Amino acid sequence: MPKNFCRRTRREFLWQTGAGFTGLALTGLLSQDGFFAQEPARNPGRPLAERAPHFPARAKSVIFLFMYGGPSQVDTFDYKPSMYALDGQTVNVRTFGRGGHRNQGRVVGPKWRFKQYGQCGKYISDLFPHLGTCADDIAFLHSMIADSPIHGSAMLQMNTGKILSGSPCLGSWVNYGLGTVNQNLPGFCVMLDPTGGPISGAKNWTSGYMPASYQGTILRSAGQPILDLNRPQGVTGPMQRRMLDTLNAYNREHETPRALNSNLSARIASYELAYRMQSSAEEAVDINRETVETQRLYGYDNPETQDFARKCMLARRLVERGVRFIQVYSGGNHNDANWDAHGDMVLNHTRHAGRTDKPIAGLIKDLKRRGLLDETLIVWGGEFGRQPTAEYARGTGRDHNAYGFTMWLAGGGVKGGISVGATDDLGAQAVEHPYHVKNLHATILTLMGLDPDRLSYFYGGLDQKLVGVEGAEVIQQVIA
Repeated sequence: MPKNFCRRTRREFLWQTGAGFTGLALTGLLSQDGFFAQEPARNPGRPLAERAPHFPARAKSVIFLFMYGGPSQVDTFDYKPSMYALDGQTVNVRTFGRGGHRNQGRVVGPKWRFKQYGQCGKYISDLFPHLGTCADDIAFLHSMIADSPIHGSAMLQMNTGKILSGSPCLGSWVNYGLGTVNQNLPGFCVMLDPTGGPISGAKNWTSGYMPASYQGTILRSAGQPILDLNRPQGVTGPMQRRMLDTLNAYNREHETPRALNSNLSARIASYELAYRMQSSAEEAVDINRETVETQRLYGYDNPETQDFARKCMLARRLVERGVRFIQVYSGGNHNDANWDAHGDMVLNHTRHAGRTDKPIAGLIKDLKRRGLLDETLIVWGGEFGRQPTAEYARGTGRDHNAYGFTMWLAGGGVKGGISVGATDDLGAQAVEHPYHVKNLHATILTLMGLDPDRLSYFYGGLDQKLVGVEGAEVIQQVIA
């Protein structure tokens, strides 16, 4: 009898073993109640063909622009004119950051002026003059809330829906639910800041308890996009094909009595994907094929914006080639290399906004002129926002704030030129239509044609969901 046999639920045992004729009967029952629509991966360790969504999708791909560290909402997109006059004054305000709970603090007024942009008249900080020209294409969410003001757990929640590690991330759920469009490229790609990855590292693009084939693939924005992808010197294509066929035969023989080992299946599939990528990935990430005009549109001709411009161009090229989910990080995990402005707000946000403003605006405009914006969902934001008060006795820095912060969406079925929700007069707490990270996830899945309450993965005896067993309301106001 297998170890831990008695700890398995009846449903899990029948699921994993088939249970003979009983399993066949169960299969019929589950088919009738739509269970298999929730569990699309019939052989989850192997590459999956494109599958039909639960309902007509608004978007085909997602580009998540992750501003690691937590941008300040009152210095970027959440205009609070009354704060200018309060600069330096001590006020009563409830905050919770890495410094703990506080009920009072010194106000740090916004350090940039705001201007109105577009037909919608949206007020946007002088930090983002290029992005301001895209205001009519953007839906701003000013009332986002999260469960943790600590980077590690907040990052995990924004990426996986949970503050603890071990769960699949958003990109994994999207690819699990929809399958792959392009068999020659990964369905989930991640591009990191040149200063390094975010805190918790690969946990932010993990497949968790899903098969490893759903995890994110790191693409380097400079040099060889994927290390060790090219075939060894002296090895021809036919030679490599024969070697892989032989290796696969041995692997399949080894896999047969271990059918429940999804990691083994995923590893076998990764060899085949790597083989196909040798001919596809190099072309997909070659931005030298872009015109000089397009490169300038993104700011590739400017050393300050060049790195993020390259990543944004790569994201567009991957979308064109059917990649489902691309995550692009701004900010690495050391010193002042991210948006975590605890000391000098002006120095920090000037640096990071300056590196990303034009590339992001270029991405929106380029997708729009190519007819791709309508089917590409862009998400912008960090793991949380920042407080309206100073963290230290002196200086302009702000502590973390998960009580109310701003994110935005564009393209892919999103209603542009609108603002949803609101924080109080200091931007400290969401007071109108507060939306949790789960609501954002539910909205993204819905725009991709996936029902967040039906998309589940059977693990540990439960039908696990990105939005949790209790589900989450979709942010209907942003859907066109």
